[in-house]
Amino acid sequence: MNYKKFLAAASVALLIVIVTLALAPGAWAQSKFKTLYKFNGADGANPNAGLTFDQAGNLYSTTENGGSVRGTVFELTPNQDGSWAESRLYSFDWTDGVVPFADVIFDAARNLYSTTFWGGANSSCNCGTVFELTPAANGTWTETVLHNFENDDNGASPSAGLTWDAAGSLYGATKVSGISSGNGVVFKLTPNQDSSWSESVLHRFKGGRDGAAPDRGNLIFDTAGNLYGSTAGGGKGSCNLGQWTGCGTIFELTPNADGSWTEHILHRFSGVEDGAAPEGALIFDASGNLYGTTLSGGAHGYGNVFELTPNADGSWKEKVLHQFTGGRDGANSYSGVIFDAAGNLYGTTYAGGNLSECGGKGCGVVFKLTPKLSGGWGETVLHVFHGTPGASPYAGLIFDAAGNLYGTTSGDGSTTFGSVFEITP
Repeated sequence: MNYKKFLAAASVALLIVIVTLALAPGAWAQSKFKTLYKFNGADGANPNAGLTFDQAGNLYSTTENGGSVRGTVFELTPNQDGSWAESRLYSFDWTDGVVPFADVIFDAARNLYSTTFWGGANSSCNCGTVFELTPAANGTWTETVLHNFENDDNGASPSAGLTWDAAGSLYGATKVSGISSGNGVVFKLTPNQDSSWSESVLHRFKGGRDGAAPDRGNLIFDTAGNLYGSTAGGGKGSCNLGQWTGCGTIFELTPNADGSWTEHILHRFSGVEDGAAPEGALIFDASGNLYGTTLSGGAHGYGNVFELTPNADGSWKEKVLHQFTGGRDGANSYSGVIFDAAGNLYGTTYAGGNLSECGGKGCGVVFKLTPKLSGGWGETVLHVFHGTPGASPYAGLIFDAAGNLYGTTSGDGSTTFGSVFEITP
């Protein structure tokens, strides 16, 4: 074959391959992945929560397991050589809570706040806590339990983290009401002058069409002071989430003049193409539309990324932006999504990617969704996890000021104990 004709044919073939990959679902992108820290169990294990930056660029979060008993709060500090050093700020025992699933938030004085799923002062209940960590001048941190959940209808076992209002009150949700029954609550903690905190319940989920089992997604406020969140169960459809039926809901709580709150269901998932079990946090865009992910359901059964748009009559319309296929584009997102400045969405999936790993389900991916000029969204896979040093990310992502992404992986709990990673897109 003529050499020039051969080169021309090869170039065309290569171009076809590149275009095919670019247009295919779950197209790959070149991005720089770096593991910042690998947990070993003693220093913490299985970080299922997202990360939080402080003003100095240090990272904070929790691990579900590891430490002295079950769970830790940790800090990662960058070194001059590009490595990161871990400090275990606190290790939980049963009386002050165990198994923290959630991320941490700061107050203006640099104290940290979050929740534990189990543990607490009532050993017969172990219904979880809300806690504060206060730093001392010598570098140590002291824990204070702000609230112990009890085996009653005021909530138990919070999976999600906390949200501040402008007055300094904390808001959150519990997955159940009581240790083994109930559908969960939305609660508020108000600080008292004697440094104690008082809980008030804003809404008790009834199950059924009202929703049930708010899980990992933190609550968010709109500019008018209304609260938004999701429930993994309840609503409609034939999904079965443990003791709860229904495929999940997106809800809004509106404050009334008498101090009560009124719930409005924005969307009830059906378990088919619109998805099922929305477990991650929601996010607003500048136009007031809501975005999130579902763990399951969808066209292929592996969940999706969705948008909810408000209508003039007060109802909301759902639009599916991406349906996960369970293959290399990912499967089963717990994470929710975040925006970059250009309007692209980023998130993680717990499974999918390389289906030869993690028991044939895949170890998860980091994905990017880009809006197309012609309408619709295109997915790009930024990273595929391979089991070592971390796999199966539950949590979502955060950006630093330079546009780099940070997140956690949970690990398998036996050979790997999770990691913290950075991706430079």
